[in-house]
Amino acid sequence: MSLIARIEREGPKKLLAIDGGGIRGVLALEVLQKIEDLLKAKSGRSDFRLADYFDYIAGTSTGGIIAAGLSIGMSVKGILEFYQDAGAQMFVKANLLRRLRYKFEDEPLADQLRHVFGAGTTLGSERLRTLLLLVMRNATTDSPWPTSNNPYARYNDRARPDCNLNLPLWQLVRASTAAPTYFPPEVIVLPSAAPAAEREFVFVDGGVTMYNNPAFQMFLMATLDRYWAAKPEARWRTGPDRMLIVSVGTGTSPDARQGLEPGEMNLLFNAQTVPAALMFAALNEQDLLCRVFGDCRAGDPIDREIGDLVGSAGPLRREQKLFTYLRYNAELTREGLDALGCRDIEPASVQQLDSIDGIPDLRQVGKRVAETKVLEQHFDGFMPT
Repeated sequence: MSLIARIEREGPKKLLAIDGGGIRGVLALEVLQKIEDLLKAKSGRSDFRLADYFDYIAGTSTGGIIAAGLSIGMSVKGILEFYQDAGAQMFVKANLLRRLRYKFEDEPLADQLRHVFGAGTTLGSERLRTLLLLVMRNATTDSPWPTSNNPYARYNDRARPDCNLNLPLWQLVRASTAAPTYFPPEVIVLPSAAPAAEREFVFVDGGVTMYNNPAFQMFLMATLDRYWAAKPEARWRTGPDRMLIVSVGTGTSPDARQGLEPGEMNLLFNAQTVPAALMFAALNEQDLLCRVFGDCRAGDPIDREIGDLVGSAGPLRREQKLFTYLRYNAELTREGLDALGCRDIEPASVQQLDSIDGIPDLRQVGKRVAETKVLEQHFDGFMPT
């Protein structure tokens, strides 16, 4: 089925979003493995992939790698093997001088992404079986840059010399994963009818925008007419029976600085911690928006005041909700790990974005999230047919 035929076919739409989080993406992959196994059993197909079920897949940073892999039809197991085998190669230490600017070398990551997605595969390639959203930050314009392969989007017009669909997929994924202080930025040149008018932009990790969790932005890009400029009537219709959004996190650490003293909050401390704090706040805000405007069936408590909002009406009655919503994540604190039954895992081993040695522990946490939180009844009304 062509992408346009899939976009315009009747029936409920299923959307998947994956958070950023570095090597902690393996935690999300274990959750996705459970979802794939569950849906595969219901489909009755031995060759089932999540790309057969989800119509739109979004990812930021490490979530962008996973989203792109799923969109081209990779199995969750195949992406897990990629992280297991290539993780250590991607996080290769930069030399001492370069570490003043960033922590890891660029080429191993770029080489791995070119290998997986193909140097010649573009955002508009027919290899992509779903709509795909990748989030990055355009440092040149100091703005978020959520980019999709929607053929009806304004900047995806094939007649434009700067059509986004012509950009290499691996390079967009690389741009979305270019976490400041970890990897150097990615430079993307947008062609022009006049070579002298070509524009060069510097991109960094989409996790340093409001969309480290891209779920609500994906919803807007699926339903807002301005994102369907060439054919606004093709935008997807909303409703709790018409749309399912599944959001998968990579773990959070709300007490990462427990015991902090006021005197420790100097300029260097703020420079190191404020970006992460803003990312955490933005992630929770995107999740909260989805729970308020969607019919939330699954999700951990956001905080002790509002709880998990499962079954909550909020400003909308159930029949007025815009979609059905599922959120799966883990709290990587001592308390959170104990609640999952992971008492033998130290929080420090799973909280870092670059902890290659922590991959086995992260996988164990992800499996516990999958076992205890992903339930078949969550997908009632949206099972494969």
